[in-house]
Amino acid sequence: MDNTVNTIRSKVDIVDIIGERIPLTAKGKNFFGVCPFHDDTNPSMCVSREKQIYTCFSCHATGNVFSFLMNYEHMDFKETLKYLGDRVGVKVEGNFTKKTSKYDKLYEAYNLSVKYYQNNLNSLLGKEAKKYLQSRNINEDVIKEFGIGLSLDKKDDLTNLLVKKGYDLATLNSIGLTTNDYDIYRNRIMFSLYDVAGKVVGFSGRIYRDGDPSQSKYINSKETPIFRKGEMLYHYHIAKEEARLKKSIIVMEGFMDVIRASTVGIKNTVALMGTALTKEQIILLKRLSNNILLCLDGDPPGVKATLNIGALLQEENLDVKVISLPDPDDPDTFIMNNGKDKFLNLMDAALNFSDYKMLKLRETVDFRSDEEKANYINTVLKEMTNINDEIHIEVMLKRLAKEFDIGYNTLEMRFYSLKKEKNSEKIVPVEVKKDIKKKDKYQKAVEQVIYFMLNNDWVISEVEKEKLILAEEKSRKLCSEIIYFYKQNGFITIADFYTYVTDKEDILVLLNSILADNYNEHVDKEELKLYFKVIKDYSIKQEIKRLTTLMKKEIDPLEQAKLAEKIRKLRIGE
Repeated sequence: MDNTVNTIRSKVDIVDIIGERIPLTAKGKNFFGVCPFHDDTNPSMCVSREKQIYTCFSCHATGNVFSFLMNYEHMDFKETLKYLGDRVGVKVEGNFTKKTSKYDKLYEAYNLSVKYYQNNLNSLLGKEAKKYLQSRNINEDVIKEFGIGLSLDKKDDLTNLLVKKGYDLATLNSIGLTTNDYDIYRNRIMFSLYDVAGKVVGFSGRIYRDGDPSQSKYINSKETPIFRKGEMLYHYHIAKEEARLKKSIIVMEGFMDVIRASTVGIKNTVALMGTALTKEQIILLKRLSNNILLCLDGDPPGVKATLNIGALLQEENLDVKVISLPDPDDPDTFIMNNGKDKFLNLMDAALNFSDYKMLKLRETVDFRSDEEKANYINTVLKEMTNINDEIHIEVMLKRLAKEFDIGYNTLEMRFYSLKKEKNSEKIVPVEVKKDIKKKDKYQKAVEQVIYFMLNNDWVISEVEKEKLILAEEKSRKLCSEIIYFYKQNGFITIADFYTYVTDKEDILVLLNSILADNYNEHVDKEELKLYFKVIKDYSIKQEIKRLTTLMKKEIDPLEQAKLAEKIRKLRIGE
């Protein structure tokens, strides 16, 4: 299997893989882009084609093509290897040891629940529910794709099933599958909620029969260790590929909007499952595309949400457009009532967010009032400072000049005055430095030597000859693993070695730290000897310190003398 892994890694160019997901700019022999693993605004991720690794100089995310895809796409190693193998025409076979998680049992409980609910829907007891879904143009393919099922009108059917599978009631209550030891969902159509990796982590249960008017239309899963609404986007696991193909992502409000769009072939969609937008969700959106289409409800709350969310996305320098729906439609009802073509027409007519914002503001202005008119013009000019397109700015200035019979030069002067004012108000954020212990001369020498070993075969032989003793266990382990890898394979490359130690978490942290630092790659023998001397001198000092401590504790004069002699010899270099 190691040969397969190395073959696939060698056939894949990390620049191509990352470049398909993040815009990269060539600078010298490396490529730079905005890091997707933290809230980054300036390109802080460096991708090396020569070494086939990436490093973020801000958050210190580091790794090779496998680790990038695993972290970015939320795939496990087997999925990553299969994906890359298919891409380069290498067949992946063999058994993989799946990495365990403390939440595996929780995921398994939800998987069992999905199967239970789907089985109900496909049974005679699900006939009425399926008829309801068909009336909503949700066919068998959609039911399978979105994991739709049915909870029965029984108080403990699912509970008993899961208890028989070994789950205790306290766990089931805590993860939102039961309440007070009974099924929380009863007599509802069940919509599976997926995390960004495509695992079911929650449900939304919808009533489909006329009944008690006090019943909530939907019951949604509560927050649990595996379900945090603010850290996920509905349909993300499917939309990510479509978004890259279409080079845009459509943001909707509810999961039914996404499902409806999918029924007519529009799959580059995600839903917030609410009208709030979190920092974590913005990072997820930035991973998908810089081109965001907002398509929230057409009613006043939906318009308000569009304005709030659009402003947040605009602050992140994303290209935001708005698909404007008539009041009171949401995407689900609009597509149901008007069809795919009408919705595509609305997509084609999507407004730039600034234009949409001005259009909505205009609806509230009384243009008979000179004061309101002046306030409106100033607001438009202020909003224009968010636009980076000079042609768009000039078009808007000319439109304002003509519409309100104001001199173009007057508007232009006011606009640039506001822009200057805005730029002067920008506060440069103070970088909060993590409390990282400063590396001393010895630590730097050890890490530099290890970096030399990763980049120069001959250094490995020199390290073995010197029989260096490294004080820290992690450094010793990392050094030993490099030597072992080289002896087993006859070569050393950072990208392949990184794959080899991916499951060795104790030394992976140190390797990431070394790769993220700006160490030299090349060295001659004379320079290497200087680093060896630093390491040896430190080892001698540590040994002298150890022996001195023993000598102070020793009460036998003869033993004290022996220890003193050892210390003397170490000091004179014997």
